[in-house]
Amino acid sequence: MKRVHVDNYAPKYYSGKWSWDSEKDCLHFQAHNDLENARERYITTNGYKFLRTIDQEEELIFRQEYLLPKSNYSDVVVVGDIRNLVLYLMPKEFLSYKFVEFMYEQDTHLLLHSLIIYFEHYLRMVEFILIRRDELSGSLGQVQSEQTNDMKRTFSVYLSQYRMLVARNYCRIIGGEDRMAKYYHMKPISNISATIHDKYFHEHFLAVAIQIVWICMHRRAYYVIEMEMNRLFRSEHFVSAHPEYLTFTESERSLLYGRNKKNYNYRIQDSPLVQELKLVPEEDLPILWIGERKYRGNDIRIAEIELEYIVPGSQLRFINVSHGIMGHPKNLYNTLLSLDWPAVRFSNFSEKFDPYHIIKRPYLQIPKIGELHLRTMSERYEHFYQICKAHEPVTHHQICKWVKRDINIAFFRSGGLLTNVVSRCEKELESTSSGPRVDQIISNYFKMMKKIRKEDRDGDVVLSSSRSSVTERFSLLKGSRKPT
Repeated sequence: MKRVHVDNYAPKYYSGKWSWDSEKDCLHFQAHNDLENARERYITTNGYKFLRTIDQEEELIFRQEYLLPKSNYSDVVVVGDIRNLVLYLMPKEFLSYKFVEFMYEQDTHLLLHSLIIYFEHYLRMVEFILIRRDELSGSLGQVQSEQTNDMKRTFSVYLSQYRMLVARNYCRIIGGEDRMAKYYHMKPISNISATIHDKYFHEHFLAVAIQIVWICMHRRAYYVIEMEMNRLFRSEHFVSAHPEYLTFTESERSLLYGRNKKNYNYRIQDSPLVQELKLVPEEDLPILWIGERKYRGNDIRIAEIELEYIVPGSQLRFINVSHGIMGHPKNLYNTLLSLDWPAVRFSNFSEKFDPYHIIKRPYLQIPKIGELHLRTMSERYEHFYQICKAHEPVTHHQICKWVKRDINIAFFRSGGLLTNVVSRCEKELESTSSGPRVDQIISNYFKMMKKIRKEDRDGDVVLSSSRSSVTERFSLLKGSRKPT
């Protein structure tokens, strides 16, 4: 991962100017960051200010204290990298122990994963609609055929299928299942809803989710992502009217929002995510089991969604699928996860060799004619396998480090040691200790390798079965020989 700032050390003096403060009767230093436009330093998401840029000291602190630990996917971008960056850039009022722990839960990770998949296809659909709008307008506008309308209906159904995955993962959280029970808004004994606390908790999560999806989508179409995220979780009655938001016609809205969208009075209105689960077609029922058990059937569409969902973000290039910056090498990005184009040029990507879809932008594949009718005739079989999801739980020490984020930043700014090559060498030269014991070094090594390497649990079974098979073949050959 490349640095935003070239230097590897924190400056002793900031760049700025001195002025005389007549009220305090002393000199006052104004840094250049304080003189810049606030819109350049911050970005407002749902009324909360997130950092857009970081200075040199903040970058050094983040790289030293808050980066993901080393693992088997340390060289590519995953959801954890984006989550840690957003947690570092978010306002200080978000830093509560409960909220940080919630962001590290497995169900929250799955919800963010499904949101990234959904918005990847949603942005493609919005781009398709805007292009078609230009083609149909004007004096030389094109005439739509029945095949075009059939293709649009297929695209709308495909988008609603990704929305079902988001709705399923979201309903697990709001239902308070398993580990999500401690985040449920109803108290277990008194059955009194913590309305005020739950409202702010929900607002904080929405703002963080918008930032995570926006960064994952190469920081493009921010207002489109913000508008759709608020619509999914709130409904259209409670989406703020911003002049930057796009306006769609009725036909475009029906194409984007699907056939299950219904608007009622705001008192009885359900969110679009809940509406997706109320009327699920029979051929789409296996989508609700994706990620839980292996699909067995001849519906190619369900198999494609399952493959796209269960493959980790670090291995998407093996199935030729793009989800924003997921799975891209970190050496192509800086600390803020912005694409470094000089590094891309030196990687020699081309239209023929582009495993990360950087040169070739993702696009919508035209479906076959009668695709929806063929899916109604698909068959499903009994499932055999359950899918186990690997998740590394967060520790109490990591949560406390995030809760004390501003305290740690203030400590390092006031003179705390920021590790770099020069300071680390000076510290090692001044140190007189002999270092850790040999057994401690070995235990730390095996603990690290256990996280990185894949466990071979079936090695002994495979080895024994192979040996027995060789023995059986040898005995059969020996018994089949005829005496001469």
